[in-house]
Amino acid sequence: MSGSSGEVQLEVTDGVAVVTLNAPERRNALTPAMAAELIATFDEVDGRDDVGALVVQAVGKSFCAGGDVQTLTDAGRDPAAPEAYAGMGAIYDSFYRLGQVRVPTIAAVRGSAVGAGMNMLLAADLRIVARDARLICGFLKRGIHPGGGHFVLLSRLIGREAAAAMALFGEELDGEAAVRLGLAWETHDDDAVEGRARELAARVARDPALARLAVGNFRKETGPPGVSWEIATQFERPAQMWSMRRPTD
Repeated sequence: MSGSSGEVQLEVTDGVAVVTLNAPERRNALTPAMAAELIATFDEVDGRDDVGALVVQAVGKSFCAGGDVQTLTDAGRDPAAPEAYAGMGAIYDSFYRLGQVRVPTIAAVRGSAVGAGMNMLLAADLRIVARDARLICGFLKRGIHPGGGHFVLLSRLIGREAAAAMALFGEELDGEAAVRLGLAWETHDDDAVEGRARELAARVARDPALARLAVGNFRKETGPPGVSWEIATQFERPAQMWSMRRPTD
């Protein structure tokens, strides 16, 4: 991709697009620039008729540590300032865009996923996670209200009780617990996670046209309960802006 920083990489093999988060020095935390690269990459995938599935994975010890600390700090000074508002919006849009990719998607999760990183894996159609993965909502611990439709994304997979335990009361999951609660399909040792995700993706990728049609209807029929994801994102945003603007220790 022209103008790419290399923090988002795309590889296509036999109809499977693999998108890799490649900013391990900051645990793949999302900046507005990285989020924009992700969106452009998903656009590129959607423009290819030969792609029938997509896998999202990450380099390093963390899948995604959420929003970049500096980005959150800058936004906290004045979340309604145009630049801060646009930057946070880009991060929201990156995982929302993953949820709109026209082919079936799988998140291959190793290490930790926190905050917006949880939203990224929750946006996929399926999740394969490592046994020692650490899945953490983490917003309230940072003194920030969840954003990006987090409550909708989480509760549609694990139900209200477990979502409350994670999002409100700070419980975290490993791979075994994620599978038990329905947040992930399978859990494996670290070195098998990405291979298994690609194996599953390859099955549906054999027929890209059918994959696109099927996943479109799958999402319409099984989508988030209650309010729409888009409405939930807007509903949560003013609350998150308020929480970020408060003085913190």
